[in-house]
Amino acid sequence: MPKRVLTGRVTSDKMAKTITVEVERRIMHPIYKKFIRRSKKYAAHDEAGVAKVGDLVRIEECRPLSKRKTFQLIECRGESVARYVEPAPAAASPAAAGPAPAPAAQG
Repeated sequence: MPKRVLTGRVTSDKMAKTITVEVERRIMHPIYKKFIRRSKKYAAHDEAGVAKVGDLVRIEECRPLSKRKTFQLIECRGESVARYVEPAPAAASPAAAGPAPAPAAQG
């Protein structure tokens, strides 16, 4: 039987060698025929600790590693919000210091 491969976003990386991945799927409502989103969280093994919150990852089914952990990380696409460098505070920017002096007229 083939192993399931799921794609989702990392919602937590606070555990040692474990990440929580939220996998979202779309299903059609049986009566209203409108597509609705359903999500489920899976615990996945991350040996190297490369995945951060917000990353898009692929996880693959494996043997049970613990009571809840039956998936392992196979690919991490680093699209994390946590990895972006935060901009400097407004007080440190030159625009916040005041208007620039006017250039002297030459003539």
